[in-house]
Amino acid sequence: MLRTLLEIAAILLNVLWWLIIIQVILSWLVAFNVINTSSEGMRRFLVGLDRFLEPLYRPFRKILPDFGGLDLSPVVVLLLIGILINPVISNALASLPAPGM
Repeated sequence: MLRTLLEIAAILLNVLWWLIIIQVILSWLVAFNVINTSSEGMRRFLVGLDRFLEPLYRPFRKILPDFGGLDLSPVVVLLLIGILINPVISNALASLPAPGM
């Protein structure tokens, strides 16, 4: 049971990792006018992604110093996700007995 929960947590953290990567890339594309935000569908997608990820960024934005137009909170969240997935969850899964035992 614990193995299954840890595997689900790892999958969800991987999905979150990719959502953050997608949001960062899309924000760069919008900043350089590669993506046109006049499209209603694209604007809704970007706003929805921002609303979903903003609660993750907010605590780190309060702590991090102001770097002008550079937002480092996604980098901090990605580092934390990497720490949770690789050393924490992987080691916890390795320490559990194999399924069926």
